[in-house]
Amino acid sequence: MSGPGSPFPSGSHLVITGGAGFVGSHMADRLLERGHRVTVVDNLCTGRHENIAHNAGNERFAFIEQDVCTPLTVPGPVACVLHLASPASPVDFARMPLEILRTGSQGTERALELAEEKGARFLLASTSEVYGDPEVFPQPESYWGRVNPIGPRSVYDEAKRYAEALTMAWRRHRGVSTQIARIFNTYGPRMRPDDGRVLPAFVGAALAGQPLPVHGDGTQTRSFSYVDDTVEGLLAVAQHGDGEPVNVGAPGELSILQFAHLIAELAGHPGAVLHEPANADDPQRREPDVTRLLALGWTPKVALREGLARTLAWFRAQADEVARQA
Repeated sequence: MSGPGSPFPSGSHLVITGGAGFVGSHMADRLLERGHRVTVVDNLCTGRHENIAHNAGNERFAFIEQDVCTPLTVPGPVACVLHLASPASPVDFARMPLEILRTGSQGTERALELAEEKGARFLLASTSEVYGDPEVFPQPESYWGRVNPIGPRSVYDEAKRYAEALTMAWRRHRGVSTQIARIFNTYGPRMRPDDGRVLPAFVGAALAGQPLPVHGDGTQTRSFSYVDDTVEGLLAVAQHGDGEPVNVGAPGELSILQFAHLIAELAGHPGAVLHEPANADDPQRREPDVTRLLALGWTPKVALREGLARTLAWFRAQADEVARQA
């Protein structure tokens, strides 16, 4: 099959760095469902073996436990290297800043080297963080951003900005067929409960019957894309992009306070919130201009309420499993 929904011929071999992580493991599942071969490379610093364990018996699946910053050796032909490796949550920025910077620099170069060696396509999973705290709404790919290069978020912001520059240099000067996808807020099953992002924080509090922690006054906005839609967007960019960055996310802004009340409603929680100090350099508005992504044939399929219901069910199941093992 081909096209935005299944961008490579059935049986193609794709490598996913960071493939045991949240988005990466869903990517692996989607590709395997469509008849592809998948090799996941992950050192499990933030990825979880549980995310990929169900694929262990699949003869078309392989797992290499390795730091992406070291030279990558993968046997056989490869159609595409999907570079999704990087710690990406706020708690990671403080916990492993040097690892994040190395992954964006050395890790991206190792992944590009593999793509060049194999004559493969290359997709960089970049981020909306390259726009910083924007002054343009919604954010088009042509916007250069407003980033604090030395703030607490800078290790991630600047690692991804450097990774984008590196990817474009390899395209222009080494002839590698590269694409760049800027991922906006994505949610769904397999998010780390303790990763510090807004959805796990809200869901954890709601399921525990505690007030939902809102940093600042809650008027800051985000747009939320269900992980299945994000994966489809990444695949559309990998196959059909023209080499320029493409935003991958859901259109439509929602304030953090509105988001908190929506999760509380779906969780059957009274809806109380607890206002906490604002995070440093926290973007006040964030929404992607997805004109370029739509032109690649992508359309979002999962509405916010539906996606949140699925995500809540997964978090509940995880909590029940922990309780059974206690």
